[in-house]
Amino acid sequence: MYQVSRLKTGLRVVTAEMPHMNSVSVGVWVDVGGRHEPESLGGISHFIEHLVFKGTTNRSARAISKAVEGVGGSLDAFTTEETTCFFAKARHAALPVLLDVLLDMVLAPRFDPNELEKERSVIKEEVAMYNDQPQQQVVELLDQMAWPNHPLGRPITGTAETVDAIDRDNLLDFHRKHYVAPNLVMAVAGRIEHEQVVQAILPYEERFPMGQSAKPLKAKSSQKRPRIRLQTKETEQTQLALGVRTGSRHDKRRFALFLLSTLLGEHSSSRLFQVIREDHGLVYSIYSALNLFEDTGLLTISAGVETSQLQQSIKLIMRELGRLTHRAPGNAELKLARDYLIGQMDLSLENTENQMIWLGEQLLGYDRIAAPATVQDLLHAVKPRDIHSVANDFFRPSRLNLALVSPIKSQRSIQQLLSF
Repeated sequence: MYQVSRLKTGLRVVTAEMPHMNSVSVGVWVDVGGRHEPESLGGISHFIEHLVFKGTTNRSARAISKAVEGVGGSLDAFTTEETTCFFAKARHAALPVLLDVLLDMVLAPRFDPNELEKERSVIKEEVAMYNDQPQQQVVELLDQMAWPNHPLGRPITGTAETVDAIDRDNLLDFHRKHYVAPNLVMAVAGRIEHEQVVQAILPYEERFPMGQSAKPLKAKSSQKRPRIRLQTKETEQTQLALGVRTGSRHDKRRFALFLLSTLLGEHSSSRLFQVIREDHGLVYSIYSALNLFEDTGLLTISAGVETSQLQQSIKLIMRELGRLTHRAPGNAELKLARDYLIGQMDLSLENTENQMIWLGEQLLGYDRIAAPATVQDLLHAVKPRDIHSVANDFFRPSRLNLALVSPIKSQRSIQQLLSF
Protein backbone atom coordinates (compact mmCIF):
# COMPACT_ATOMS: atom_id res chain seq x y z
CA MET A 1 0.00 0.00 0.00
CA TYR A 2 1.49 3.34 -1.09
CA GLN A 3 0.46 6.58 0.60
CA VAL A 4 1.70 10.16 0.25
CA SER A 5 1.22 13.12 2.58
CA ARG A 6 2.38 16.70 2.01
CA LEU A 7 3.10 18.57 5.23
CA LYS A 8 2.50 22.30 5.64
CA THR A 9 6.19 23.06 4.93
CA GLY A 10 5.97 21.33 1.55
CA LEU A 11 7.86 18.26 2.75
CA ARG A 12 6.44 15.07 1.26
CA VAL A 13 6.19 11.82 3.21
CA VAL A 14 5.65 8.63 1.23
CA THR A 15 5.36 5.09 2.56
CA ALA A 16 5.07 1.52 1.39
CA GLU A 17 3.44 -0.63 4.04
CA MET A 18 4.94 -4.15 4.06
CA PRO A 19 3.47 -5.74 7.21
CA HIS A 20 5.00 -9.14 6.44
CA MET A 21 8.56 -7.74 6.79
CA ASN A 22 10.58 -7.34 9.97
CA SER A 23 12.69 -4.47 8.65
CA VAL A 24 12.19 -0.84 7.73
CA SER A 25 14.15 1.26 5.24
CA VAL A 26 14.15 5.03 5.56
CA GLY A 27 15.39 7.42 2.88
CA VAL A 28 15.78 11.18 2.89
CA TRP A 29 15.70 12.22 -0.77
CA VAL A 30 16.89 15.62 -1.97
CA ASP A 31 15.88 16.90 -5.39
CA VAL A 32 19.41 17.96 -6.29
CA GLY A 33 22.31 16.26 -8.05
CA GLY A 34 25.13 16.73 -10.49
CA ARG A 35 23.06 18.52 -13.12
CA HIS A 36 22.15 21.33 -10.69
CA GLU A 37 25.79 22.38 -10.22
CA PRO A 38 27.66 25.26 -11.85
CA GLU A 39 30.79 24.10 -13.66
CA SER A 40 33.10 25.73 -11.12
CA LEU A 41 31.50 23.69 -8.30
CA GLY A 42 31.32 20.35 -10.11
CA GLY A 43 30.96 17.55 -7.57
CA ILE A 44 29.57 19.67 -4.73
CA SER A 45 26.42 17.52 -4.31
CA HIS A 46 28.63 14.46 -3.94
CA PHE A 47 30.94 16.37 -1.56
CA ILE A 48 27.98 17.19 0.70
CA GLU A 49 26.87 13.55 0.56
CA HIS A 50 30.23 12.58 2.04
CA LEU A 51 30.44 15.33 4.63
CA VAL A 52 27.09 14.79 6.35
CA PHE A 53 28.51 11.51 7.69
CA LYS A 54 31.37 13.43 9.36
CA GLY A 55 29.36 14.99 12.12
CA THR A 56 26.42 17.25 12.93
CA THR A 57 25.83 19.93 15.51
CA ASN A 58 24.52 17.14 17.77
CA ARG A 59 26.59 14.06 16.89
CA SER A 60 30.14 13.16 15.99
CA ALA A 61 30.84 10.84 13.06
CA ARG A 62 31.36 7.99 15.52
CA ALA A 63 28.08 8.76 17.31
CA ILE A 64 26.23 8.64 13.98
CA SER A 65 27.59 5.18 13.23
CA LYS A 66 27.04 3.88 16.75
CA ALA A 67 23.43 5.07 16.84
CA VAL A 68 22.48 3.10 13.72
CA GLU A 69 24.74 0.10 14.21
CA GLY A 70 23.63 -0.05 17.83
CA VAL A 71 20.17 -1.12 16.66
CA GLY A 72 21.61 -3.59 14.15
CA GLY A 73 21.17 -1.23 11.22
CA SER A 74 23.14 0.08 8.28
CA LEU A 75 23.59 3.57 6.84
CA ASP A 76 24.55 4.74 3.35
CA ALA A 77 24.00 7.39 0.65
CA PHE A 78 24.34 8.02 -3.07
CA THR A 79 24.34 10.92 -5.50
CA THR A 80 22.99 10.82 -9.05
CA GLU A 81 22.63 13.35 -11.84
CA GLU A 82 19.31 14.58 -10.41
CA THR A 83 18.98 13.41 -6.80
CA THR A 84 20.82 12.73 -3.56
CA CYS A 85 19.62 10.05 -1.14
CA PHE A 86 20.62 9.30 2.45
CA PHE A 87 19.18 6.05 3.77
CA ALA A 88 19.23 3.58 6.64
CA LYS A 89 17.81 0.14 7.29
CA ALA A 90 17.13 -1.73 10.53
CA ARG A 91 14.46 -3.74 12.34
CA HIS A 92 11.11 -1.97 12.24
CA ALA A 93 11.11 -1.03 15.93
CA ALA A 94 14.18 1.14 15.29
CA LEU A 95 12.26 3.60 13.07
CA PRO A 96 12.54 6.52 15.58
CA VAL A 97 16.31 6.08 15.79
CA LEU A 98 16.75 5.98 12.02
CA LEU A 99 14.61 9.07 11.53
CA ASP A 100 16.43 11.02 14.23
CA VAL A 101 19.90 10.18 12.88
CA LEU A 102 19.09 10.76 9.20
CA LEU A 103 17.31 14.06 9.79
CA ASP A 104 20.12 15.24 12.05
CA MET A 105 22.64 14.44 9.29
CA VAL A 106 20.68 16.08 6.50
CA LEU A 107 19.45 19.17 8.36
CA ALA A 108 22.34 19.98 10.69
CA PRO A 109 25.69 18.92 9.17
CA ARG A 110 28.63 20.59 10.88
CA PHE A 111 30.88 20.90 7.82
CA ASP A 112 33.83 20.93 10.20
CA PRO A 113 36.85 22.52 8.45
CA ASN A 114 39.20 19.73 9.52
CA GLU A 115 36.83 17.01 8.35
CA LEU A 116 36.25 18.96 5.13
CA GLU A 117 39.96 18.84 4.26
CA LYS A 118 40.23 15.15 5.10
CA GLU A 119 37.19 14.32 3.00
CA ARG A 120 38.49 16.46 0.15
CA SER A 121 41.50 14.13 0.01
CA VAL A 122 39.24 11.07 0.17
CA ILE A 123 37.11 12.30 -2.74
CA LYS A 124 40.18 13.12 -4.82
CA GLU A 125 41.33 9.54 -4.27
CA GLU A 126 37.89 8.39 -5.44
CA VAL A 127 38.25 10.54 -8.57
CA ALA A 128 41.74 9.11 -9.18
CA MET A 129 40.39 5.57 -8.72
CA TYR A 130 37.76 6.13 -11.41
CA ASN A 131 40.36 7.69 -13.71
CA ASP A 132 42.34 4.44 -13.43
CA GLN A 133 39.32 2.40 -14.52
CA PRO A 134 38.84 2.36 -18.31
CA GLN A 135 35.26 1.10 -17.87
CA GLN A 136 34.44 4.28 -15.91
CA GLN A 137 36.47 6.58 -18.15
CA VAL A 138 34.67 5.48 -21.29
CA VAL A 139 31.26 6.23 -19.75
CA GLU A 140 32.41 9.72 -18.74
CA LEU A 141 33.71 10.32 -22.28
CA LEU A 142 30.34 9.27 -23.66
CA ASP A 143 28.49 11.65 -21.34
CA GLN A 144 30.72 14.52 -22.46
CA MET A 145 29.78 13.84 -26.09
CA ALA A 146 26.08 13.28 -25.49
CA TRP A 147 25.73 16.52 -23.49
CA PRO A 148 28.62 18.85 -24.36
CA ASN A 149 28.97 21.98 -22.23
CA HIS A 150 26.18 20.79 -19.95
CA PRO A 151 26.18 19.47 -16.35
CA LEU A 152 24.97 16.04 -17.54
CA GLY A 153 28.25 15.75 -19.43
CA ARG A 154 30.36 16.18 -16.29
CA PRO A 155 31.29 13.50 -13.70
CA ILE A 156 29.13 13.39 -10.56
CA THR A 157 32.27 13.25 -8.41
CA GLY A 158 33.65 16.39 -10.00
CA THR A 159 37.30 16.61 -11.00
CA ALA A 160 40.40 17.02 -8.85
CA GLU A 161 40.39 20.71 -9.82
CA THR A 162 36.76 21.41 -8.92
CA VAL A 163 36.97 19.41 -5.69
CA ASP A 164 40.03 21.49 -4.72
CA ALA A 165 38.12 24.71 -5.47
CA ILE A 166 35.10 23.98 -3.23
CA ASP A 167 35.32 25.75 0.13
CA ARG A 168 33.17 25.69 3.25
CA ASP A 169 31.17 28.76 2.22
CA ASN A 170 30.30 27.07 -1.08
CA LEU A 171 29.08 24.00 0.80
CA LEU A 172 27.00 26.04 3.23
CA ASP A 173 25.45 28.11 0.43
CA PHE A 174 24.63 25.07 -1.72
CA HIS A 175 23.15 23.21 1.27
CA ARG A 176 21.10 26.25 2.30
CA LYS A 177 19.77 26.70 -1.23
CA HIS A 178 18.81 23.12 -2.03
CA TYR A 179 18.17 21.31 1.27
CA VAL A 180 14.76 22.94 1.78
CA ALA A 181 11.43 21.34 2.62
CA PRO A 182 9.81 21.47 -0.86
CA ASN A 183 12.95 19.83 -2.24
CA LEU A 184 12.87 16.91 0.22
CA VAL A 185 11.04 13.59 0.29
CA MET A 186 10.91 11.21 3.25
CA ALA A 187 10.45 7.69 1.88
CA VAL A 188 9.81 4.79 4.28
CA ALA A 189 9.14 1.15 3.41
CA GLY A 190 8.65 -1.85 5.65
CA ARG A 191 6.66 -2.95 8.65
CA ILE A 192 5.17 0.45 9.41
CA GLU A 193 1.90 2.33 8.99
CA HIS A 194 1.69 5.59 7.10
CA GLU A 195 0.17 7.64 9.90
CA GLN A 196 2.77 6.28 12.31
CA VAL A 197 5.53 7.62 10.04
CA VAL A 198 3.85 11.01 9.58
CA GLN A 199 3.43 11.43 13.34
CA ALA A 200 7.06 10.47 13.91
CA ILE A 201 8.23 13.15 11.46
CA LEU A 202 5.95 15.99 12.63
CA PRO A 203 8.14 16.94 15.66
CA TYR A 204 10.99 17.67 13.22
CA GLU A 205 8.91 19.73 10.79
CA GLU A 206 9.95 23.13 12.12
CA ARG A 207 13.60 22.24 11.51
CA PHE A 208 13.05 21.96 7.77
CA PRO A 209 14.07 25.23 6.05
CA MET A 210 11.68 26.83 3.60
CA GLY A 211 12.69 27.70 0.06
CA GLN A 212 12.06 27.12 -3.62
CA SER A 213 12.86 24.02 -5.65
CA ALA A 214 15.76 24.53 -8.05
CA LYS A 215 15.29 24.03 -11.79
CA PRO A 216 18.21 22.43 -13.64
CA LEU A 217 19.60 23.67 -16.94
CA LYS A 218 17.71 22.06 -19.83
CA ALA A 219 19.55 19.59 -22.04
CA LYS A 220 19.74 20.53 -25.72
CA SER A 221 21.56 19.09 -28.71
CA SER A 222 22.58 20.42 -32.10
CA GLN A 223 24.14 17.11 -33.20
CA LYS A 224 23.68 16.23 -36.89
CA ARG A 225 26.01 13.26 -37.41
CA PRO A 226 27.67 10.48 -35.37
CA ARG A 227 30.45 11.59 -33.04
CA ILE A 228 33.48 9.67 -31.80
CA ARG A 229 35.75 10.45 -28.86
CA LEU A 230 38.97 8.45 -28.46
CA GLN A 231 41.18 8.45 -25.39
CA THR A 232 44.43 6.70 -26.23
CA LYS A 233 45.65 4.67 -23.27
CA GLU A 234 47.78 1.57 -22.88
CA THR A 235 45.18 -0.97 -21.86
CA GLU A 236 44.79 -4.72 -22.35
CA GLN A 237 41.41 -4.21 -23.99
CA THR A 238 39.54 -1.49 -25.81
CA GLN A 239 36.60 -0.26 -23.79
CA LEU A 240 33.73 1.04 -25.88
CA ALA A 241 30.52 2.81 -24.98
CA LEU A 242 28.03 3.44 -27.76
CA GLY A 243 25.29 5.87 -26.77
CA VAL A 244 22.00 6.74 -28.43
CA ARG A 245 20.21 9.83 -27.10
CA THR A 246 16.56 9.06 -26.41
CA GLY A 247 13.48 10.73 -24.98
CA SER A 248 13.00 11.65 -21.32
CA ARG A 249 11.40 9.70 -18.51
CA HIS A 250 8.13 11.44 -19.42
CA ASP A 251 8.19 10.19 -23.04
CA LYS A 252 5.24 7.90 -23.75
CA ARG A 253 7.62 5.65 -25.69
CA ARG A 254 9.68 4.87 -22.59
CA PHE A 255 8.09 1.46 -21.98
CA ALA A 256 8.95 0.38 -25.51
CA LEU A 257 12.46 1.74 -24.90
CA PHE A 258 12.85 -0.30 -21.71
CA LEU A 259 11.89 -3.45 -23.59
CA LEU A 260 14.13 -2.51 -26.52
CA SER A 261 17.12 -2.20 -24.20
CA THR A 262 16.24 -5.48 -22.48
CA LEU A 263 16.01 -7.56 -25.64
CA LEU A 264 19.09 -5.82 -27.02
CA GLY A 265 21.52 -6.40 -24.18
CA GLU A 266 20.34 -6.67 -20.58
CA HIS A 267 20.62 -10.43 -20.07
CA SER A 268 22.39 -13.47 -21.49
CA SER A 269 19.55 -14.31 -23.88
CA SER A 270 19.70 -10.83 -25.44
CA ARG A 271 20.74 -10.21 -29.02
CA LEU A 272 24.10 -8.58 -28.36
CA PHE A 273 25.21 -11.23 -25.88
CA GLN A 274 24.17 -14.07 -28.15
CA VAL A 275 25.69 -12.64 -31.33
CA ILE A 276 28.87 -11.00 -30.10
CA ARG A 277 29.83 -13.33 -27.27
CA GLU A 278 28.18 -16.66 -28.02
CA ASP A 279 28.33 -16.69 -31.84
CA HIS A 280 31.60 -14.82 -32.40
CA GLY A 281 33.45 -15.06 -29.07
CA LEU A 282 34.56 -11.41 -29.23
CA VAL A 283 33.75 -10.27 -25.67
CA TYR A 284 33.43 -11.56 -22.15
CA SER A 285 30.69 -9.08 -21.30
CA ILE A 286 28.44 -6.78 -23.31
CA TYR A 287 25.33 -5.07 -22.05
CA SER A 288 22.91 -2.24 -22.66
CA ALA A 289 21.37 0.16 -20.15
CA LEU A 290 18.77 2.91 -20.36
CA ASN A 291 19.07 6.08 -18.27
CA LEU A 292 16.16 8.51 -18.43
CA PHE A 293 16.25 12.05 -17.06
CA GLU A 294 13.77 14.92 -16.76
CA ASP A 295 14.24 16.11 -20.34
CA THR A 296 16.49 13.60 -22.13
CA GLY A 297 17.85 10.07 -21.97
CA LEU A 298 20.63 7.78 -23.14
CA LEU A 299 20.66 4.15 -24.24
CA THR A 300 24.20 2.88 -23.72
CA ILE A 301 25.88 -0.26 -25.05
CA SER A 302 29.12 -1.08 -23.24
CA ALA A 303 31.76 -3.74 -23.83
CA GLY A 304 35.43 -4.53 -23.45
CA VAL A 305 36.97 -6.08 -26.60
CA GLU A 306 40.33 -7.26 -27.86
CA THR A 307 41.66 -4.24 -29.75
CA SER A 308 42.27 -6.26 -32.92
CA GLN A 309 38.56 -7.21 -32.86
CA LEU A 310 37.26 -3.68 -32.30
CA GLN A 311 36.07 -2.99 -35.82
CA GLN A 312 34.34 -6.35 -36.13
CA SER A 313 32.60 -5.79 -32.79
CA ILE A 314 31.33 -2.35 -33.81
CA LYS A 315 30.09 -3.73 -37.13
CA LEU A 316 28.10 -6.42 -35.34
CA ILE A 317 26.64 -3.97 -32.81
CA MET A 318 25.55 -1.63 -35.60
CA ARG A 319 24.10 -4.57 -37.51
CA GLU A 320 21.92 -5.51 -34.55
CA LEU A 321 20.71 -1.94 -34.14
CA GLY A 322 19.94 -1.81 -37.84
CA ARG A 323 17.99 -5.08 -37.67
CA LEU A 324 15.62 -3.50 -35.16
CA THR A 325 14.95 -0.58 -37.51
CA HIS A 326 14.20 -2.94 -40.40
CA ARG A 327 12.05 -5.55 -38.72
CA ALA A 328 9.99 -5.79 -35.54
CA PRO A 329 10.99 -8.49 -33.05
CA GLY A 330 8.88 -11.61 -32.89
CA ASN A 331 6.24 -12.13 -30.23
CA ALA A 332 8.30 -14.83 -28.50
CA GLU A 333 11.38 -12.60 -28.24
CA LEU A 334 9.33 -9.70 -26.91
CA LYS A 335 7.66 -11.98 -24.35
CA LEU A 336 11.07 -13.18 -23.13
CA ALA A 337 12.27 -9.59 -22.67
CA ARG A 338 9.04 -8.57 -20.93
CA ASP A 339 8.99 -11.57 -18.60
CA TYR A 340 12.63 -10.92 -17.68
CA LEU A 341 12.02 -7.24 -16.95
CA ILE A 342 8.88 -7.88 -14.90
CA GLY A 343 10.48 -10.78 -13.06
CA GLN A 344 13.48 -8.66 -12.09
CA MET A 345 11.14 -5.90 -10.90
CA ASP A 346 9.13 -8.30 -8.74
CA LEU A 347 12.26 -9.81 -7.18
CA SER A 348 13.75 -6.40 -6.49
CA LEU A 349 10.64 -5.01 -4.80
CA GLU A 350 10.52 -7.84 -2.25
CA ASN A 351 13.23 -5.85 -0.46
CA THR A 352 12.34 -2.87 1.78
CA GLU A 353 15.38 -0.91 0.60
CA ASN A 354 14.41 -1.26 -3.06
CA GLN A 355 10.82 -0.31 -2.23
CA MET A 356 12.16 2.83 -0.54
CA ILE A 357 14.19 3.62 -3.68
CA TRP A 358 11.10 3.04 -5.86
CA LEU A 359 9.17 5.53 -3.70
CA GLY A 360 11.82 8.24 -3.89
CA GLU A 361 12.48 7.89 -7.60
CA GLN A 362 8.78 7.84 -8.46
CA LEU A 363 7.79 10.82 -6.34
CA LEU A 364 10.72 13.02 -7.36
CA GLY A 365 10.62 11.90 -10.97
CA TYR A 366 6.85 11.93 -11.60
CA ASP A 367 5.28 13.64 -8.55
CA ARG A 368 3.23 10.50 -7.95
CA ILE A 369 3.71 6.83 -7.12
CA ALA A 370 2.96 4.34 -9.86
CA ALA A 371 2.08 0.89 -8.58
CA PRO A 372 4.40 -1.77 -10.02
CA ALA A 373 1.31 -3.55 -11.37
CA THR A 374 0.45 -0.43 -13.38
CA VAL A 375 3.95 -0.28 -14.85
CA GLN A 376 3.74 -3.97 -15.70
CA ASP A 377 0.40 -3.43 -17.45
CA LEU A 378 2.02 -0.70 -19.56
CA LEU A 379 4.87 -3.07 -20.43
CA HIS A 380 2.32 -5.71 -21.44
CA ALA A 381 0.68 -3.15 -23.73
CA VAL A 382 3.87 -2.78 -25.83
CA LYS A 383 3.61 -4.59 -29.18
CA PRO A 384 6.41 -5.70 -31.54
CA ARG A 385 5.53 -2.82 -33.87
CA ASP A 386 6.15 -0.37 -31.00
CA ILE A 387 9.70 -1.70 -30.60
CA HIS A 388 10.22 -1.31 -34.35
CA SER A 389 8.82 2.21 -34.26
CA VAL A 390 10.92 3.41 -31.33
CA ALA A 391 14.06 1.93 -32.90
CA ASN A 392 13.38 3.97 -36.04
CA ASP A 393 12.73 7.07 -33.95
CA PHE A 394 16.03 6.96 -32.07
CA PHE A 395 18.53 4.86 -34.04
CA ARG A 396 19.59 7.80 -36.19
CA PRO A 397 23.04 9.24 -37.02
CA SER A 398 22.14 12.52 -35.30
CA ARG A 399 21.69 10.67 -31.98
CA LEU A 400 24.74 8.38 -32.07
CA ASN A 401 27.92 8.81 -30.00
CA LEU A 402 30.83 6.41 -29.57
CA ALA A 403 33.46 6.67 -26.82
CA LEU A 404 36.64 4.58 -26.83
CA VAL A 405 39.43 4.06 -24.32
CA SER A 406 41.98 2.16 -26.33
CA PRO A 407 45.64 1.72 -27.30
CA ILE A 408 44.74 2.75 -30.87
CA LYS A 409 46.10 6.12 -31.98
CA SER A 410 43.48 7.19 -34.54
CA GLN A 411 39.72 6.98 -34.83
CA ARG A 412 39.54 7.56 -38.60
CA SER A 413 39.00 3.91 -39.45
CA ILE A 414 36.07 3.75 -36.99
CA GLN A 415 33.96 6.65 -38.30
CA GLN A 416 32.75 4.80 -41.39
CA LEU A 417 31.41 1.94 -39.24
CA LEU A 418 28.79 4.12 -37.51
CA SER A 419 26.03 3.49 -39.99
CA PHE A 420 22.68 1.80 -39.56
